[in-house]
Amino acid sequence: QLQLVESGGGLVQPGGSLRLSCAVNGFTLDYYSIGWFRQAPGKEREGVSCISSNDGSTTYADSVKGRFTISRDKAKNTVYLEMYFLKPEDTAVYYCAAARVAFCGIAFRWQYDYWGQGTQVTVSS
Repeated sequence: QLQLVESGGGLVQPGGSLRLSCAVNGFTLDYYSIGWFRQAPGKEREGVSCISSNDGSTTYADSVKGRFTISRDKAKNTVYLEMYFLKPEDTAVYYCAAARVAFCGIAFRWQYDYWGQGTQVTVSS
């Protein structure tokens, strides 16, 4: 059974940092690219970042470039999203998702076949 489980969300002050984890079960990161998406109340779900299965290349949304870092640990079958200099507008439910593609993208959610349940990130003073 293919499963993704996010963890690491929480409440943080503006300027703070968090690290989200996405543990994958039932498949390996050798064949699946992993993306992080987020959805704020009343807004569309948007792509944040992804890491390609083929070579580990990464993509970031302009809004998080320079502040977020995606990485993977194949031995642990886990993908991380490190978030720094968090802003109130980063508040959302964050989801990880898997796509059986060699090179990832964050523009098209339909590429992703499997989704986690989400983890809440709240940035507030």
